[in-house]
Amino acid sequence: MPDTRYAIAAVLVAAVVTWGLRALPFAALTPLRASSTVQYLSTRMPAGVMLILLAYCLRDLPLTPARSLATPTALAVTVGLHLWRRNALLSILGGTTVHVILASTVFAP
Repeated sequence: MPDTRYAIAAVLVAAVVTWGLRALPFAALTPLRASSTVQYLSTRMPAGVMLILLAYCLRDLPLTPARSLATPTALAVTVGLHLWRRNALLSILGGTTVHVILASTVFAP
């Protein structure tokens, strides 16, 4: 069994490392907030991320008509809700609900 001094030193080292790892992102972000590159990316990246997610979600779309109609229908509902209300939570929940209902009842295998 390790002696008391060793255990205290191990706990202190772990505490310092944990504190440092949690403080590091805030220290690194402070000078970046004024950067024109970061400001540009903050306005352009959300749309880019959404396009990547869309491509990722639709890449495995089944080619059979009976099974592939649930996803485009839910996508249309999601886009329609977002254009209508401009509320991301409503769009995501509405599209997910429509997809789950269609995939498990109407277009079930």
